Amino acid sequence: MAGNFLERLAKAPVVCDGAMGTLLYSKGIFINQCYDELNVSQPDLIRAIHHDYLQAGTEIVETNTFGGNSFRLARHSLADQVRSINMAGARVAREAAKSFDVWVAGSVGPTGELFEPMGTLTHATAVESFTTQIRGLRDGGADVAWIETMSSTEEVNAAAEASTTVGLPYVITCSFDTAGRTMMGLLPRALADTLGSQPVTPLAIGANCGVGASDILVTLLQMQDAPYALVTKGNCGVPHFEGTEAVYSGTPELMANYARLAIDAGARIIGGCCGTTPEHLAAMRASIDTHVRGEQPTIETIVEQIGPLTNAAPSENIKRPARRSRR
Repeated sequence: MAGNFLERLAKAPVVCDGAMGTLLYSKGIFINQCYDELNVSQPDLIRAIHHDYLQAGTEIVETNTFGGNSFRLARHSLADQVRSINMAGARVAREAAKSFDVWVAGSVGPTGELFEPMGTLTHATAVESFTTQIRGLRDGGADVAWIETMSSTEEVNAAAEASTTVGLPYVITCSFDTAGRTMMGLLPRALADTLGSQPVTPLAIGANCGVGASDILVTLLQMQDAPYALVTKGNCGVPHFEGTEAVYSGTPELMANYARLAIDAGARIIGGCCGTTPEHLAAMRASIDTHVRGEQPTIETIVEQIGPLTNAAPSENIKRPARRSRR
């Protein structure tokens, strides 16, 4: 699978899907429920969401297993069902994708725990938890472990090690949501070096979630020197509350512009995160299919086309675009 995936990335940018939790919430599934367990109790609901993204043009379908590790499932008294819930998630996605030529990516989110000495989580315990989850995803039919929204170097490496142990290729993205860094202080340009000790390298690295689409494009500019394909899955604008409902500011047109700028900034895998719906993804797909890569965007261009930054732009860390000739 790894060779086929990299060959496809070399030809043209690949479209990844959007939010799962946003759509589940819009369908009346409240956040106090375990979304991962719905793979078992309401598979038709999850399958229908996958199918909507497939119809919109996604080429990578992420499983509904973001919180499928033992630590997060323990909050719902489901820690003994890690493997079965993740197998079910992968199978539901695989069933939805059976008529499409796409990849199924097994979503692996953070444990929500802090590593020693700040917390009690050890490397061995984290690897064990991720290994159980990723093994379930593999056995359910996932093509790749999609490790996302990470913030610490320890957790990045624990999840990567688990993927290698299971024998599943992996992609890693972090959330750079704290003044241009992850919550634990990791800079975008440092993510590639963080994985330098891994015996098996990732298929791609990048950023997801965080704050708005403008900020994640600036993050992408900071990762230009990475020796891997780059991923960006930005939030659909910035959320605000209308009454008790969180509403994202991004329109399909804004996300289409975001997709074009992401290509210009060097992304090979482009999708959406929180707030992104199949309607947004369809606009992104159309934009990606018709766009010819242009000059690397500046921060000023990003702000002009997408909107203001939430985080301060660390311009000294951004590689300036080289002068290129046009055919």
